[in-house]
Amino acid sequence: MTVPGAVEVIEELARNDAELIVGAGTIFDVDVARQCLGAGAKFLTSPGLDLAIVDFALKHEAVVVPGALTPTEVTAAWKSGADFVKVFPCSQLGGPTYIKALKSPFAEVRLIASGGINQQTAAEFILAGAVALGIGTELIQPDAIKRREAAWIRELSRRFLRIIRQARERLKS
Repeated sequence: MTVPGAVEVIEELARNDAELIVGAGTIFDVDVARQCLGAGAKFLTSPGLDLAIVDFALKHEAVVVPGALTPTEVTAAWKSGADFVKVFPCSQLGGPTYIKALKSPFAEVRLIASGGINQQTAAEFILAGAVALGIGTELIQPDAIKRREAAWIRELSRRFLRIIRQARERLKS
């Protein structure tokens, strides 16, 4: 929701590409969550834990990913019924070692590392126990948006996916 016209972008993406799973991030209240789901978003995420947003998403059968940082917040998010818990801002407060530390008591919680993740650190987060990564400007750079460089965004997506796949293969072996 930090991008001007975000709801309209969600609506356009959801309408024009049936294979694309469109979500909405940086949700701070239920009214915005309602607009995003109405526009076609299939998942909602927030930087912090707002139980009203979690409850709203669950009632509307949308995947919900609240943000959390402390063990208390992770516990509350998971107990609320969240599908995943986004650890944010992760890189700035321990990075992969923090994810690994959280996974010890929270082995069953599906953690998404988010905040400051780049191509050099992405694999470390997966190897530490994150099930997914929240990647912002390292994936969708403002200059690429301004210049409408969809090919560059797709290339960065391919790179991140390759890094994640390789890390998951390492976990299997």
